[in-house]
Amino acid sequence: MSSQSFDYTVADFNYIEHPDGPQRLRLFMPVGTGPFPVIAAVHGGAWCNGDLTDNEARDLALAKAGIAVAALNFRHAGAGYPASSIDINYAIRWLKAHAAKLNLRADKVGISGQSSGGHLAMLAAMRPADPRYAAIPSPDGPDGNKVDASVACVVMQWPVINPLSRYRNAKALQASGSPPAWVGDIPDRHDLYWKTEAAMEEGNPMLILERGEKVALPPALWIQGRPVDGPHDYRDPVGNQDVNEPERFIRNYRKAGGTIEMAEVAQADRAAESIQPTLDFFRRHLT
Repeated sequence: MSSQSFDYTVADFNYIEHPDGPQRLRLFMPVGTGPFPVIAAVHGGAWCNGDLTDNEARDLALAKAGIAVAALNFRHAGAGYPASSIDINYAIRWLKAHAAKLNLRADKVGISGQSSGGHLAMLAAMRPADPRYAAIPSPDGPDGNKVDASVACVVMQWPVINPLSRYRNAKALQASGSPPAWVGDIPDRHDLYWKTEAAMEEGNPMLILERGEKVALPPALWIQGRPVDGPHDYRDPVGNQDVNEPERFIRNYRKAGGTIEMAEVAQADRAAESIQPTLDFFRRHLT
């Protein structure tokens, strides 16, 4: 892909309808001949907060570089697991089913997510054909009955890759009497979305690999703020892990046969500093 700067358009679509209303995506679209690769972008917020506007600076940077971005809203909070995964799975199929009309490449779809969105992005990448996540029939469109929810690659920005260990870590810090500020209502958000620790264990990319489940392993990038990121860069308080969670997951992913890279950025300005490695990775894997 060239280094030219593209103009872009922005358009909103209701990509899925639920009894309580539609879920929307915002498509940042390069202006040019195309067709263009596209990223499904998943916001963070501890599975309970946030929306499709959260990472607009990154989304615009990708669009200006010739990569379309579909920033997603999806059911979260009290809707519970696996509602978010169902919507994300459907959104990927929706993009592929409408690729020709939207000037997108159905064979060049990536996914990106930040914090809990990074968890959801990796879960979607690993389990594109999970019957629970793909429970809603394929979308209308000329290729709706031919598409699947597989992705070509995945970028995670400081993901909550192990919801169960993060829950345990936050609870232990909460019980200490002087928890760091980040703990806040994190345990409550886990409880609202996940309901049970059993669900945190099941929908868990770290433990999926350690259980030896057969899953898709597309090329991946983990972007991590350093030197200190308490909510995402810690050691599981249960068990005898010899590394923090980012290194533990990377080791597991490679052991399972996947390719994954790590990019470290300054924690103090991580949102801005993560844009370039995200762009570089998607350029390599979607062209």
